[in-house]
Amino acid sequence: MKCFTVRNYLLLFAAAIWLGGASCSRYFVPSGQAVYTQLQVDSTIVEDPNYVQFYTPYKEQLEAEMNRVIGRAAISLTKPRDEPETLLGNFFADVLLAEARKQVPGAEFAFGTKGGLRIELHQGPITIGNIFELMPFENEIVVLELTGENVLGLAQFIAASGGQPVSGIRMEIMDGKAANIRIGGKPIDTNRTYKLVTYDYLANGGDHALGLADPASRTDLGIKVREALISYVSNETDAGNDINVQLDGRITRNQ
Repeated sequence: MKCFTVRNYLLLFAAAIWLGGASCSRYFVPSGQAVYTQLQVDSTIVEDPNYVQFYTPYKEQLEAEMNRVIGRAAISLTKPRDEPETLLGNFFADVLLAEARKQVPGAEFAFGTKGGLRIELHQGPITIGNIFELMPFENEIVVLELTGENVLGLAQFIAASGGQPVSGIRMEIMDGKAANIRIGGKPIDTNRTYKLVTYDYLANGGDHALGLADPASRTDLGIKVREALISYVSNETDAGNDINVQLDGRITRNQ
């Protein structure tokens, strides 16, 4: 058996969450002054046969689950950095909006960031492990009710950053600024509010996204983004569909 690598540690951590091993009502609070020691995890570490024997059943169970195929991508879902709209971004934002609407039917558009999507999905089988690698964080879906002015601020952030994953909203980027913004096919109205689907990291100020502070209301759906992705892909597979996303011009850039 190979040395216990950093990837193994990450996988076992994921297993503790995914397989329920981390659910426990007890917790510990450190006391006294903390002392830190840096330990290098690399090939110089000698395996402890007793520990290997202990974790092997959990590792095998985890690997079986992570390698489980839940769907298939008809094309590669990529996210080129220099493109305002990407296949992976469209897939991700469309899933956020679709899954949120199951609890909040009035949700109108969705927003995420390219940096939050950690890998691309290649054409072919999609596994549970692929989704964990795509979204390794414990982020949960939230619905924010934003004023039209706040939506304008968010659109300006999207434009200034060169485009981000969105769904339900269309806009142009002209000289680095947002233009021709439409939500649900209609021009934005600064006199009304809109329901945005995103996730708690961004809603709490992550990635310095503009327009999300002080929403008129906030609804935490209690659904991890990763679980929403797994549910969506699994449901599409059950319906006999591959994941097939297209670019549709939801964000265009005019120099």
